[in-house]
Amino acid sequence: MAGTDARPHITVVGLGPAGAEYLSGDALARIADAPKVVLRTRRHPAAAGLEHVDSFDHLYDSADTFDEVYGEIVEALVVLAERHAPVSVVYAVPGSPLVAERTVELLRADSRVDITIIPALSFLDLAWERLGIDPLNVGIRLVDAERFAEHTHDADGPMLVAQCWSTTVLSDIKLTANDEDAQPGVFLLHHLGLDDEQIVSVDWWDLDRTITPDHLTSLFIPGNRIGASPDEMAELEELVRTLRAECPWDRVQTHATLKPHLVEESYEVLDALDDLSGPDEAAAFVHLEEELGDLLFQIVFHARLAEEEGHFDLADVTRGVRQKLVHRHPHVFGDVDAATADQVVSNWEEIKKAEKGRASITDGIPNSLPALLLATKLQRKGLVLDLSAADAVDAPGLTERVAALVRLAESKDSPADAPVKDGEALNEVAVGDLLFDVAELARRLGVDPEQALRSTALHYRDQIVAREIERANTTPD
Repeated sequence: MAGTDARPHITVVGLGPAGAEYLSGDALARIADAPKVVLRTRRHPAAAGLEHVDSFDHLYDSADTFDEVYGEIVEALVVLAERHAPVSVVYAVPGSPLVAERTVELLRADSRVDITIIPALSFLDLAWERLGIDPLNVGIRLVDAERFAEHTHDADGPMLVAQCWSTTVLSDIKLTANDEDAQPGVFLLHHLGLDDEQIVSVDWWDLDRTITPDHLTSLFIPGNRIGASPDEMAELEELVRTLRAECPWDRVQTHATLKPHLVEESYEVLDALDDLSGPDEAAAFVHLEEELGDLLFQIVFHARLAEEEGHFDLADVTRGVRQKLVHRHPHVFGDVDAATADQVVSNWEEIKKAEKGRASITDGIPNSLPALLLATKLQRKGLVLDLSAADAVDAPGLTERVAALVRLAESKDSPADAPVKDGEALNEVAVGDLLFDVAELARRLGVDPEQALRSTALHYRDQIVAREIERANTTPD
C-alpha cells in the first residue's frame, strides 16, 4: 500500500508470537500483495512459510552489538523504501511490532520515511493466558532482559522479563540478587504457542541451568523485584560484561594475559596495607580502598571469562567460598570445640586435607612462592604435626653457623655475588639452613620474615638514594 504522497513508505507487520496460525489475515494479505517484503529475521516459527522472502539475518553475523544491527536494518529499509516509492515496502517482525521491537522505534523517529503499523498478537497475550493473570489488575512491569539491572533499579512488584535469549542473559539476571532476595518460585516461559511449549517453575539460582533458552524465552517473577536495589557487585559485573562486549582491549583478554595484572594488583594491595602504619591514616585507607577495588576487578574479570567459557560464574565463586568457610569453621557453625587459635588452625588443616583428598597437608602450597614465605608456610604446617617442638632452634648452634659462614665469606677472593661452584654446594646448604632457622625464629616472634626483609631492603634503598643525592650535591675541590 502506498502512502498519501510519493514519500518512501514502510508497512510494518507482525508475525505473531509463534507459528503461522497466529498470523492475522491482514498481515498475510499485506505480505502477499507487496512487491517487496523483508523479514527482520528468519529465526521465528511463522517465517517458515516465507522462504522466498529476504531477511536481515546476515547483519546479525557481521555486527558486534544489537544496536549496530538495528541501526543497519533501519538504513537498509530506508534505501529499499526510497527505491520502491511510492509503493510501500513490507517489513515483517517477530511477535507484535508494538512490543519490544527496537527497529520500529527507530523507524518511527526517522523523518526520511513514513510508516504504517499493522498490530499483531504478541507473546504477552499468550503469557497472560498461560499464567492466568490480568496484567492490569496485578500491575506487572515489562522488562527487557538485556537491561534488567538498569530497568529494575529500585523497582518493585511482579514483572515479566522478555527476550531472555541466552544462558548468559539469564546468568546476568540471576546475579542481580543476593541470597536473601532470591525467590524460589519464578517461571521460565519457553516457546509459548508451539508444540514444545514449556512453563517451568525454577529456583532463582537455577535460572540458567534448567532449559536452553532462545529468542522465544521469557521470565515471570511473581513477587517483589529480585534485589530491588542492585548492589555494587552486580553493577560491577554488568560493567565487566559491557567492557567485554564493547572495549577492544578487554575483548581480547584471556586468563593468561591477565596474570601479570593480577600479580601487580596484589602487590599494590600489599603496599597499601603497609601505608596504614604511616603518619596519614585517612589517606592510607583511601589508597587501600582503591587498590582493593582494582584487585576485585581482576577477580570479577576472571569469573566473567570462565562464565563465557561455560565453566562457572561469579555467583558460583562466591557461593563456593561461602560454603567452604562454613564447612571449615565447625567451631562457629557446628558442634566442634576450638577454644584457641592453634586449635582452629589444626582443625582447618585436617578439614582441608579431607575435602581435597590430599595425601599431605603440604599439598597445594605453590612451589613458586618466595623462599622465605614458602619456609614460613611449611613451618606453620609443621605445627600441626608438632615438628616445631621436636626440631627447636639450637641457639648456640645457630650462632656458630652464622660465625662460620661469615669467616668463610671473608676468606673468599671471589666477588660476593659469584655463582656457586660444584665444590661449594655445601655452602648453599648451610646458607639455606641458616635462612630456614631465621624464618622459624621470625615465626616464633610473630614477625613475617618476607615482610621484615622487604622493609629492611626498602630502608636500604632509601640509604642508597640518600647517598646518591649526597654525592650529586658535593662540589669537587
